[in-house]
Amino acid sequence: MTGPGLTGADLTAPGLTAPGRAGLGRAGLGWSGRATVGSGSYRADDVTFLLTDLSDVALERPTEDREEDFARGRHYSEDLPVEYAPTEAYLRLFEASLAGAASRVATAVGVMTERVLAYQPEPVIVSLARAGTPAGILARRWAAARHGLDLPHYAVSIIRDRGLDLVAMRWILERHPAERVVFVDGWTGKGVITGVLAAAADELRSAGVHVDPTLAVLADPGHCTTVFGTRADFLIPHSCLNSTVSGLVSRTVLNPELLGPGDFHGAKYYRELAGQDYSRRYVDTVAQAFPAVADAVTAELATPVDATPTWSGWQAVERLAASVGVGNVGLVKPGVGETTRVLLRRVPWKVVIAPDRRDELAHILALCADKGVAVEERDDLPYACVGIIRPGAGADRAAVSASTATAGPNRPAAPNRPAALDRLAALDRPAALDRPAVPE
Repeated sequence: MTGPGLTGADLTAPGLTAPGRAGLGRAGLGWSGRATVGSGSYRADDVTFLLTDLSDVALERPTEDREEDFARGRHYSEDLPVEYAPTEAYLRLFEASLAGAASRVATAVGVMTERVLAYQPEPVIVSLARAGTPAGILARRWAAARHGLDLPHYAVSIIRDRGLDLVAMRWILERHPAERVVFVDGWTGKGVITGVLAAAADELRSAGVHVDPTLAVLADPGHCTTVFGTRADFLIPHSCLNSTVSGLVSRTVLNPELLGPGDFHGAKYYRELAGQDYSRRYVDTVAQAFPAVADAVTAELATPVDATPTWSGWQAVERLAASVGVGNVGLVKPGVGETTRVLLRRVPWKVVIAPDRRDELAHILALCADKGVAVEERDDLPYACVGIIRPGAGADRAAVSASTATAGPNRPAAPNRPAALDRLAALDRPAALDRPAVPE
């Protein structure tokens, strides 16, 4: 049998009864019978994470060890970085950034969501975990507050050089028409993930399932999508922290030693960090600003804008990489969000900032000071800042392939990866592992 959004023999239901949307709370079960992380620490109606719960597995490794293994060919998605423990001073910076940016984020949420509703009146929000999930929650809340809509929202994994979790997509498409799916993320950097998403859509299309790969984002400084709240590179506060502003959910994991062919990609739920959790407070604070920014959203929507992707961000990164002697553009991470990730998760070499944006980058400068990272200024920088991973510390193998080919005149190709449809066909086989649900 096929669901309302599925066609093709490869997408036939696997013969397992999966729970409906209301049935995937904390420690709900995925198709293979394994526990999921449910809604994390968010409200149950905010989001359903389609992620296998790996909380009982020791996955964290020191950043330097991970970088060395990346250089040897290990993929970054096979384990996790150690969660950054923010200092009290850094948390005060987060508090200040949240207070100062809530209205700007709320405006971006409103503009993005209205642009989505203009072409899809009843979207099924599919956010890209983790950075996309707060954006998806806020889009759902905007649609409820302004239009009385009760939109489904799922968070799924997408991994550079590995692709979109098509097992999770199949779960969604058994319940919703494919044409209603709208992908949501927090921001764009160079645009690599938009290419990965397009490749996944192509694979689904080959199986007769047509999903629109357009990515809706709060901020598109890379100029690589058509649906955005703004194209300005600004501080979106949920980029400042890791799991403690993302439902206490880790970044996503795809490790074949831990996950079978019928499993969702995985993640950990850090229940031990509940006392430091800002997840609900963050989305609540931004949502409280919705009434105050309604007029600004209306005005922004009335202003004509050329939404054509130019991929100018990618081109700027290539120029910057050449100027600092970095041959692999995968080591260059543009934008406030991506720079923050470099400082929290990788071995940074230097951070380049636009001098006229310095006052907006207090948390970046604080992390640089804490980690002893050099800061340089460039007047010609189209982003507020750019983080550069230390050359030789590890290889962004996926970005190498993405930066050396093009899929059209201005668009980087999606990285090469194994055919994800094999995971769909494999769903008729038993799960490789049979783990009990993780107790509350």
